[in-house]
Amino acid sequence: MSVWLPGAPCTPCGCVEPGARAVAVPPAVLRLTAVVVLLLAGIALVPLRRLIPASVVRGWCRWLVRAAGVRVRIAGTAAPTGGLLLVANHISWLDVPLLAAVRPARMLAKSEIRRWPVAGALAARGGVLFIDRDRLRALPGTVAALAGILRDGAAVAAFPEGSTWCGRAGGQFRRAVFQAALDAGVPVQPVRIRYVDPRGLPATAPAFVGDDTLLASVWRVVSARGVIAEVEVRPAVPPGRHPDRRALARAAQPGTVADHGDGHREGALSKIKCGL
Repeated sequence: MSVWLPGAPCTPCGCVEPGARAVAVPPAVLRLTAVVVLLLAGIALVPLRRLIPASVVRGWCRWLVRAAGVRVRIAGTAAPTGGLLLVANHISWLDVPLLAAVRPARMLAKSEIRRWPVAGALAARGGVLFIDRDRLRALPGTVAALAGILRDGAAVAAFPEGSTWCGRAGGQFRRAVFQAALDAGVPVQPVRIRYVDPRGLPATAPAFVGDDTLLASVWRVVSARGVIAEVEVRPAVPPGRHPDRRALARAAQPGTVADHGDGHREGALSKIKCGL
């Protein structure tokens, strides 16, 4: 199996709880309309992206998530300027604007996203770096290209788990993308994303997993009530702190030894629920 093709046990039927707290259809349609309008506005402004201040881009990303009915809470340290690799756990398509709300960056994404309606066009025109995960031989060239972008002072955002998880369980960070940060000598910015309800319990509506379709996932999000996106920006890992990509990936992984505890138990329960 390619290093770009890890798998997750999560499925919509096994991990996404039925929406007991759902809004009525008219408000959900209004939310969906607002999301589409903001996406179209973003596509229209892509040719001017170099002229748009980063603060405006971050604000637009927050508005996009908020338009879907999801409240946003961002806490932690500010992302440094210059070349930077942002890495986060992966649960939902909402993770993309949430990472950009931390710091606008060129997104590393699987090539299948290019075919998504509306969002795929926005991604392609916005400078997303598409990866053909089926071509293992292309991996060294991809890492070299990423290192070059990082050396030029740009930020690159990636989801090293390589697959979406439901949020109550997560995968290990794959190591390949961290080699680009090592080669470029730039810091790594770990970000942890959680979706919770008003009681602070995990909210599964945003999870985009298994054979879920984008349209079904978007509708589930705009129909949900009380979802909160919590984004924790952890201290950046400076260059030279770790000798190899394995150690660097481990240091950036949400839920490492310092964060484990009940998380192990939650992950095990989620895997049981997913049918393992």
